[in-house]
Amino acid sequence: MKTTAIDKAKKLIQRRNFSEAIKVLQRREDVYEGNFEYYCTLGTACLYLGDTGSAYSYYELARRIRMNQEDLLLGQAAIFLRRGETDRSVQYYLDILDFAPGNKIAKAALEFIRKNPDYETICRWVDSGKIEEFYPPIGVDYVHYIKIGAAAAAGILLGVFVVNMFVSRMLTSAGSGDRMDLSSIALTAEDKRNLKEKDLSSSVVHYILSDSEIKRSFDTALSQFQQFNDNGAQVEINRILGSNASTAVKQKARLLMSYITEPTFDSLKQNFTVAQVKEDPNLYLDCFVDWGGRIADEKAGDNYYTCEFLVGYEDLKKVEEVVLVKFDYAPYPKIDGTKPVRILGKITSEDGRLCLKGKSIFQSTKE
Repeated sequence: MKTTAIDKAKKLIQRRNFSEAIKVLQRREDVYEGNFEYYCTLGTACLYLGDTGSAYSYYELARRIRMNQEDLLLGQAAIFLRRGETDRSVQYYLDILDFAPGNKIAKAALEFIRKNPDYETICRWVDSGKIEEFYPPIGVDYVHYIKIGAAAAAGILLGVFVVNMFVSRMLTSAGSGDRMDLSSIALTAEDKRNLKEKDLSSSVVHYILSDSEIKRSFDTALSQFQQFNDNGAQVEINRILGSNASTAVKQKARLLMSYITEPTFDSLKQNFTVAQVKEDPNLYLDCFVDWGGRIADEKAGDNYYTCEFLVGYEDLKKVEEVVLVKFDYAPYPKIDGTKPVRILGKITSEDGRLCLKGKSIFQSTKE
């Protein structure tokens, strides 16, 4: 019997490979239109990935089909809890206990809210990842533990020192994921002897850098990448690509860029202001930003959604910049133009105009 896309996605979710699970499901959207399990599974994958905007949209689609289901209500309650809307999350947890009185997650969440009603504590739980205790359960990643056991066994053969190093690395990466070995990308002795391009006649150069500045930017890019600060790495990559650095150095910078991943609202480590980006737009291209404001002039079609984003206009006092935002995935975001909104997107440029390629949205349901 062939494995369905939903079954495959659930296994990927259990292994904490949420991005791939989402891709698997989204490729079968036409097949599963109107399917409750499909929308609920997608919502849960997005929730664990930190994309609460998409999670909310998928859960709403599931709710139109079936309202009383534990994972659905746990997911929706968790979204409201993350936002600090404890009154709404409490109601959802009580609804769960009405038809599933033994649900331990709902009981634990209600006890947490009773003891920690303040939003600061909720924010700390979101930041640390502990909030996932109240998410819909996705099972134990047995493959992960088998790998750990196998690696630990191999480590014993190599000696106590190697075991300790292995455990240390596992503990370091447990909360933030694994990053690749970048030794092959590091500058060679030959690269360091020829850091600058000799012939710039066919190049567009924004930054004239010295040998030490090129090396510093490249080393900083590697360091920021290993620290999971992809925005910090991208800025240095942009500096190198727009500079008088040699072709070899630029090729390695582009290779590093290919390993950069898209962040979520929760995982974005370094944000940039509109003022910073406007000061030197070339330096921030392809970086992700989390900006707040309001929208205007929405346009939507079969394959697109665009809006004018009035950055900084949350309080209706001052517009820092009007930015064109484009979303190229479905279902397209439903944004209430009468309320403030946060948009996570990648910085792009069209005809010299600052734009964002939208990834996620967050908009409170509070009046």
